[in-house]
Amino acid sequence: MSLAANIGDLSALADVASKARPAHVICLGLSALDQVWRVDRPFAGGSEKIKAAEYGTLGGGMAANASVAVAKLGVSVAFWGRAGNDAAGHEMRSAFMAEGVDVENFRLFPDGRSSVSGVIVDSSGERQIVNFRGLYPEAADWLPLKSVARASSVLADPRWVEGAATLFREARARGIPTVLDGDMADAEVFERLLPLTDHAIFSEPALTSFAGSARDDSLAAVARFGCGVIAVTRGEGGVSWYENGQLHQQTAYAVEVVDTTGAGDVFHGAYALAIGVGLDVRAAMAFSAATAAMKCRHPGGRNGIPDINDCLAFMRTTP
Repeated sequence: MSLAANIGDLSALADVASKARPAHVICLGLSALDQVWRVDRPFAGGSEKIKAAEYGTLGGGMAANASVAVAKLGVSVAFWGRAGNDAAGHEMRSAFMAEGVDVENFRLFPDGRSSVSGVIVDSSGERQIVNFRGLYPEAADWLPLKSVARASSVLADPRWVEGAATLFREARARGIPTVLDGDMADAEVFERLLPLTDHAIFSEPALTSFAGSARDDSLAAVARFGCGVIAVTRGEGGVSWYENGQLHQQTAYAVEVVDTTGAGDVFHGAYALAIGVGLDVRAAMAFSAATAAMKCRHPGGRNGIPDINDCLAFMRTTP
């Protein structure tokens, strides 16, 4: 029996894929330029030099990758964020446009410096990342909040706190679901954003840092902030979430992993899309897990993301 047999109604996604049901997602947060080295083994520690088998420059960043995932799935999406008016900023803008992401509100600041990451991916698909987060104004008063009205859902990562809070307040006022990518951040960031969040999805390191552990009981503890859904992604261990006073789990789809870079970001983008078109949480979790798994079969943070129809076919046939 496939996992799809137990996850509920996915017909809304088929309607979106056929264009019978319009959808639009806004993703706000970090866009980074990733410089990626592929190696046979990771650094062992200390001073050493290792040889790279491949090198490439790719667009990255949590909300940025999520927006590309939504676009590749076949849905209208806008990325709201900041970069410097430098070579990296222009390269990121061009990459977004090539994927069909609306970048009207991806602002390149003349005195800013873009975020750049160094990523080392080993032969097992695991990665190590060093990131310069960039320098640009924190103010979000330039965001076009009236355009939130046409969104099906909004997603933000914790890298632009003022922007995320501004977007989430507007979405909440309009009854539009808010999804937080709970990556590593200071406690005060989560204390500010979680009360504005409907669906908070943490990584294991971020949940450990914020709640003291990544155990399932930590999800219930975070519920005090008022989120409807609190989840933690566990890679090949699947995802656990707390909803309506109960703990739930979604098994990971088994695939041959080539590269996990961006898998969590892809999960978040797919989840925001699924929630935005009305899927229940269990179906949204399964769809997101399948989308992320399919991405992991390919190198690069944005390669291999399926469209909706390919993902639904994968879910129907994968045990």
